[in-house]
Parts: sequence; C-alpha cells; structure tokens
Amino acid sequence: MSTTEENKDLEPILEGNNENPEAEQEDQGIKIDDAKFEKYMANLKLEQNLPMALSAGMISAVVMAVIWAAVTVITNYQIGYMAIAVGLAVGFAVKFMGKGFDQVFGIIGGAFAFFGCLLGNFLSIVGFIADAEGMGYFETYALIDWSMIPDLMIDTFSGMDLLFYGIAIYEGYRFSFRQITEEEVIKHAAA
Repeated sequence: MSTTEENKDLEPILEGNNENPEAEQEDQGIKIDDAKFEKYMANLKLEQNLPMALSAGMISAVVMAVIWAAVTVITNYQIGYMAIAVGLAVGFAVKFMGKGFDQVFGIIGGAFAFFGCLLGNFLSIVGFIADAEGMGYFETYALIDWSMIPDLMIDTFSGMDLLFYGIAIYEGYRFSFRQITEEEVIKHAAA
C-alpha cells in the first residue's frame, strides 16, 4: 500500500475537518516525512491494547448498569438518558484504555454499550421486585426464575428504549476511537 493510500485510510482518525490535511500543511510550510509518518503510525498501532479495551468496556458497562438501576429504582422512573450515559462511559473507557483506532475498538464500544443498557434494565427489574417483595437485592437476584427474564424484559421494553439504545450503541462505537491530532502528526512526522 502506498503512503498516499495509508494517509487516506487515516483521515477519519485525524481530528479536524480538513479535506486535505497535506495541502493545508504545505500551505503552512510544514512538510510531512513519509517514512517518519509510517513509523509513527506503526508505533501507534503497537500501543493499541485489545484486552484492555475489552476489560474497560465490560467494567464500565457493568458499573453504569448498576448506576442506571440505582437511579431507576430510587426515582421509580426509567430515565432514557441513562442509556446515553452508558454509551458515553463505555466509549471513553474503551478509548482511553484500548488506545485503538482500528474498527474493532468501535465494535467493542458499541457492543458493551448495548450490554450495559440491557443489564441496566435487568437490574432495575430486580430492584423493583426486591422493593415490592421487601427482600434484599442479592437475595432477589439469587431467587430469580431465569426462564421468566426474557418475558419480563419484553414486557418492560418500549419504543423509546429502542431510540436510547441506538444512541448508546452509536456513542459506544463513535467514542471508542483514539483521535490523532494534526499537531501530533506534525510533532512526530515533520520533515
């Protein structure tokens, strides 16, 4: 693959709205050394950490699901914005811990955001059952008839959930990518 083709592949990860970053750099009198640029990008690829991205995605999804359930049970109202918070938290956790810019990092972010939303709704149901029966949350969780969960999830699902889940998945995907600024490229690859 030529350097020009690689640069085109990298355009989505460069911050800014420049149609042609190389032309702007040349207008500013800055030239990018192709060999330095390729070395810089190879080093960035080596920094990507898929296991950390997976761990961060899972942990942030679970933590946000617990927060979602707590807010829902305390307020006795499901707030759709919690799904947005789940997507943001998961996306940023995957981004900072995974340091990735390959598509797999976005997929991880979107998948764990969706998981966090489902888990948040499930834990909310457990919380409502526990409150209604006067039982503890862990006790309720231990006594759940797992065959009823799909029906409960379907019964409590609404059209608005679909909208907020979609936003959460989008955010989980979108915010999972490491952004490389023009300044970083210039610093590491200027001729």
